[in-house]
Amino acid sequence: MSDRQLSDSVVRAIIHAPADKVDIADWLFHLPDSEYQRCSHAHIAAGVTTTDDGKPMSINVETIGDALVIQHYHAEIHEPLHCRMVSISDAITKNGRSKVQVVWDLSAKPLDDTSCEYTNHINAYATDEFLEFIKAHGVTFEQAAAARQSASDAHNKEETPNFAKSIEAHALGKGWHTF
Repeated sequence: MSDRQLSDSVVRAIIHAPADKVDIADWLFHLPDSEYQRCSHAHIAAGVTTTDDGKPMSINVETIGDALVIQHYHAEIHEPLHCRMVSISDAITKNGRSKVQVVWDLSAKPLDDTSCEYTNHINAYATDEFLEFIKAHGVTFEQAAAARQSASDAHNKEETPNFAKSIEAHALGKGWHTF
């Protein structure tokens, strides 16, 4: 879907915890709704469930730009230092409802014995439904992509340092509500 890429946002932050204590998958699939909400003013709700075949899922509700987005993330990879989550997400705007594919890649790499670099990488892609939706509303792909890129970057810059702080607290056994 690279020819349908709407946005590509990468933000990094430091986790002040050793890599062997960091477990992004455990953090993500035990993240309380209230902690998720603290990580960004645009976060509305989060929960976890499973697919019909038992694979872990993260359900996130947030605003990205002027869209309310409901993400149904399926875990393609769920390891201590790497999670790759893929969602066909509902995007609701004042003009109606459509769907976009979102790929959320969370990873940490050791920097030294006491810290890691956390990377929050988010890609959004247009679905056929989204392409029909923007065409019906007189919006070019380039306009939609520019708006999504701007909104995604702003959102990612806010949530990433807070995700890193939350992952750090979880890794160090400090629990939730620590930042």
